[in-house]
Amino acid sequence: MPTGATNKKKYTYVWVSAIILIFGIFAVYEITKRVGEGTVVENDRMTLPNSQSSVGFVISNGQKRKVPEFSFLNQDSTVVTNADYLGKVYVVEFFFSTCPTICPIMTKNLVELQDTFKDYPEFGVASFTINPRYDTPEILKKYAGKYGITDPDWHLMTGDRDKIYSLAQEGFYIVANEDESVPGGFEHSGMFALVDKNGNIRSRNDEFGNPLIYYRGTITEKQGVSAEGEAQQITILKEDIKKLLLEE
Repeated sequence: MPTGATNKKKYTYVWVSAIILIFGIFAVYEITKRVGEGTVVENDRMTLPNSQSSVGFVISNGQKRKVPEFSFLNQDSTVVTNADYLGKVYVVEFFFSTCPTICPIMTKNLVELQDTFKDYPEFGVASFTINPRYDTPEILKKYAGKYGITDPDWHLMTGDRDKIYSLAQEGFYIVANEDESVPGGFEHSGMFALVDKNGNIRSRNDEFGNPLIYYRGTITEKQGVSAEGEAQQITILKEDIKKLLLEE
């Protein structure tokens, strides 16, 4: 290659490098300035593709899965329906007060959520007993006192057994059965469902892009991982509750 052409190419590289450097310095200056002024907005921040970054809808038969209608008595002997939860982000569980295994852990995790979102009137919890013959409103009231349940939008509900089981199995697809062979006499999954302000069941996706649908309620944040190697999901549940609370 002739010497003149080589020099011309070098000069071109120098000018391109100088332009890139100038624009880089300007960009850093502008970002620093805007951060200092507090004018950086969400669209200015770098975001990376992440299947877990949003809380999607749970789809069944091409439709958003919604909470079915229900009507039960709570621990104050007040009728509570699904309509009472509209406008709120809430967590759903199925439990029973005499459960000797997973329910105490689930309740403690929900109390942790209650305390985390105590300043958010749009947050609530819906707990349905799967042993309504024993769990009367009076029993549930004592249970609430024992575990420090204070949120006025945390209703522990009891009522017709078949309707509760139908709500669990057909409404949420959550296991709830009488089974004398298991401790306490009732089988249940220990999973939490998350519901948005419009009554839609919501969930983030797993690493494969599939909806989690439910969140593990039987492992605490402090515990981290169960004996079976399953990771706790209370942390991500908190994150997703926050996201839904910000939705209009």
